Amino acid sequence: MNWQKSTYSGGGDGDACVEIAATVARIAIRDSKAPTRATLSFPAPAFAALVDHLKAGEPALPPG
Repeated sequence: MNWQKSTYSGGGDGDACVEIAATVARIAIRDSKAPTRATLSFPAPAFAALVDHLKAGEPALPPG
């Protein structure tokens, strides 16, 4: 996979961020501090919805 670091990476080695890799139908996410550990994988539309949700500054979980 071709992993890409966030443009919002921290200073220093730039390892205080997440990395993403796109496949044909899914987006994979991993912790740049532990690249050999587990990754998360989402269908591309679900990942796009997550990014839109985060950009909107909405709470992570609905109240309740």
